[in-house]
This record gives sequence, structure tokens and C-alpha cells, in this order.
Amino acid sequence: MSGIDITHPHSLPPEKARAAVEDVAGKLAQRFDMQTAWHGDTLKFTRSGVDGAIDMLPGNLRVTAKLGFLLTAMRGPIESEIRRVLDEKF
Repeated sequence: MSGIDITHPHSLPPEKARAAVEDVAGKLAQRFDMQTAWHGDTLKFTRSGVDGAIDMLPGNLRVTAKLGFLLTAMRGPIESEIRRVLDEKF
């Protein structure tokens, strides 16, 4: 399995950071038919071929994902899109 591991700095208060992560999760769920659920300060997301999480850390977000075989070839574009959305929201 190929993986994605992105750490992105932010200066938002926890409530606003959580709201922004919720917005990103909503778009992921809608666009890619993903299931999402909060576990403390971690938003887990999953669908066939993808298993990942967005961890809310003080001053940083960390996005990790394991990509199945079929999505490994799309790792570059997927990672670029995640970075673009993080830059836009944070």
C-alpha cells in the first residue's frame, strides 16, 4: 500500500480548525463517496481503497492515508489536491 503523510501548519483556534476540517470532510464525502467519523480530535475517513485520518494537533494538521493498489497510481494528484484544499482552508 502506498501512503500519504502531510503536515500542514495553521493558526486557527481549535473550534475554527474543527469547522474547517468538517467542511473538508463534507467535500471528501460528497466527491469521493467517503465515510467520515470523529474520534476525539481525529477525523477518520474511509472508502474502498482508502483508509485515512486528519489529526488536529496544536498549530498543525496531519493528514495520513493508506492507498490501495488501484489508487497508488493516483497518489500524486490526490496529494496535490489535499495540499490545495489545506492551503485554501488554512
